[in-house]
Amino acid sequence: MGDRPSILWYAMAPPPGRGKVAGGGEAAESEDVMAGSRMARVTDDLKSQSSIVRRATPAGRPPASTRGAAPLAEGARVGQGAPAGRPVVLQVLPALGVGGAERGAVDVAAALVKAGGVAIVASAGGALERELARAGAIHVNLPLATKSPLAIRANIARLVSVIERYDVDIVHARSRAPAWSARAAARRTGAKFVTTYHGTYNEHGPLKRAYNSIMAQGDLVIAISQHIADLIVARYGTDPARIRLIHRGVDFEIFDPARVTPPRLIQLAQAWRLADGVPVVMLPGRLTRWKGQRVLIEALAKLGRGDLRCVLVGSDQGRTGYRRALERRIAALKLGSVVQLVGHCADMPAAYMLSDVVVSASTDPEAFGRVAVEAQAMGRLVIATDHGGARETVVAGETGWLVPPGDADALAKALQEALELAVDLGKRAQMAARAIQNVRAHFSKEAMCAATLAVYAELMAARDGDARASVARARAEKAAERA
Repeated sequence: MGDRPSILWYAMAPPPGRGKVAGGGEAAESEDVMAGSRMARVTDDLKSQSSIVRRATPAGRPPASTRGAAPLAEGARVGQGAPAGRPVVLQVLPALGVGGAERGAVDVAAALVKAGGVAIVASAGGALERELARAGAIHVNLPLATKSPLAIRANIARLVSVIERYDVDIVHARSRAPAWSARAAARRTGAKFVTTYHGTYNEHGPLKRAYNSIMAQGDLVIAISQHIADLIVARYGTDPARIRLIHRGVDFEIFDPARVTPPRLIQLAQAWRLADGVPVVMLPGRLTRWKGQRVLIEALAKLGRGDLRCVLVGSDQGRTGYRRALERRIAALKLGSVVQLVGHCADMPAAYMLSDVVVSASTDPEAFGRVAVEAQAMGRLVIATDHGGARETVVAGETGWLVPPGDADALAKALQEALELAVDLGKRAQMAARAIQNVRAHFSKEAMCAATLAVYAELMAARDGDARASVARARAEKAAERA
């Protein structure tokens, strides 16, 4: 298969004439020896991908960190503390953990503040609270992380109080249980109501279907992929004119190959005990059956190669039974020296850079598929399953591979092709360039935020029109009374 260009080599090799690991600290002698043959190859790899990033950024655009969101259209009302025409938006979700919905809420709140609006987020709190505060947004701690019918009912009054206190124009719900409270509160106060349909929301009977349906009941409904937009229409008969397609966005200040420092690579490679020069296949995703870890394990057995390492990245979130089943299957297929379960990873950009091939093997359709997009942004070779959001984010044969869901034979074939391409530096660089350009053109955080603010502006204009119509009706009624 030839020599593998090793990111770990770049991370560990000392600069010429010095005995220190790049980034500081004394290198162990064994690391110096292991690193000795690596530097030029991986330095070239990183330089190549940095130039790809520069070319993929449209000419004339300043760096993402200096760009603000697009200006909002003039609206009808003045929210408390907001300039005229700038909306006061209350986003509602269970908590502020590290998921996609939570990340999107914080990003949109920051963009809204930059555009001159007032951003409020109601949740039970979490890891992203500090970041929200740094963005200038307001967090209101409410017990929204519950599905109890009694709690959902009690939260209506709590949200009404928030809406009235801050003179909220728009209520934006991002999760089902709090969406039921939010819609009722919006109706009581006259605020506009918008939802973001973040998941496929599996249905198992009429009650679950009815519970899920709240996410399609906004004045406008944001779908995070065309797959989700089609699902909303098919399930609920929603008028497509009420649906706004806004793909999730990647933060290129985080997912940029050039920003991953050598010490981060060293730390993660040592934690995962990655041998130098061995190809790495990674599947990120919490340990649950539909994420397809079992399919990848079967594909690796069919591939029959012992000269690679596969890391399954993700927490079992208490699903210890499934984890044990995976470990038994790995042992039965004699893949103990190939596959390891490494748990949660707090530094995914570094994890991507340590990988040659990134796999998303989900057996159920992904609503969007964050892994495939992030991996492309990092210039990695990507294999995803041919359904759901992956069909919109991966261009088969151009930026990655698409394989039938649950098909271990097809996945093994794609793995073989990807691993062969990984050692052909020219072809690998070409696919990396196409992948980075694809993501930067279509799936940026800035584009997601600007499109969401445009939805807010649309709702403000509709509210202004409603107000004018109400005034006109009142005048007509008074004129009729005089006549």
